[in-house]
Amino acid sequence: MYTFVSCDIFDYHPYDGKIKGKTNVNAKNIERITESCKGLKEFKFAFISDTQRWYDETEDVVKDINSRQDIKFVIHGGDISDFGVTKEFLWQRDILERLNVPYVCCIGNHDCIGTGEDVFQKVFGNPNFAFTAGNIRFICLNTVALEYDYSNPIPNFDFIENEINYSDSNVEKTIFCMHCRPYDDQFNNNVAKAFEHYVLSCKHIQFCITGHIHRTEIIDLFGDGLMYYTCNCIGNREYYIFTIKDNGYEYEVVDY
Repeated sequence: MYTFVSCDIFDYHPYDGKIKGKTNVNAKNIERITESCKGLKEFKFAFISDTQRWYDETEDVVKDINSRQDIKFVIHGGDISDFGVTKEFLWQRDILERLNVPYVCCIGNHDCIGTGEDVFQKVFGNPNFAFTAGNIRFICLNTVALEYDYSNPIPNFDFIENEINYSDSNVEKTIFCMHCRPYDDQFNNNVAKAFEHYVLSCKHIQFCITGHIHRTEIIDLFGDGLMYYTCNCIGNREYYIFTIKDNGYEYEVVDY
């Protein structure tokens, strides 16, 4: 009679929320972004989105961004994970940590599955956050209302209003970043027009950047002159580079 004993039979539950490695990533990297962009009126940043299950492609986009010498920071538009599984967040975080520049992550609808939101908050931070780079205020929002069955204030107008009233003499312009834009399936479209009103109330709003739909889209969504730039998923091997200029901006869709 044989008895087999192993310490490797049992694994943690995929939604256990136990975090190994770096936490509070956004706040730590915001400090780096603020410092590296201090006083700048012209700079470049990259926007990637929807890395989800595409680990090889994420590794490749990190290499592509690292091959450039002109990117100051990277914004991830959400859907870091596919199923909200703890290890998905950690695997993606560890790949993004290989970037030569700081990065921050917005929350996506797939990031809210299971215990995903709790893991996101532990690893990256509050789903609503803002930071200043050069003379621009970046406002990053949770806009995935459907995942909360519309029971939470998403988008959070109190947070946006606080940003409208944000006082810093160095801030001259505003950019909004979020996973899904108004009139996407995840957005609370009962407040879409109210949301646009709030966005337009911010100081010299430049444009909005989103992800979610897994294709590139550039649209004047409300016909008011404010452009919404939607980023393709990493699985399709595209991302944006935005060049901030003293008198405007330029954008480039990068295939890699």
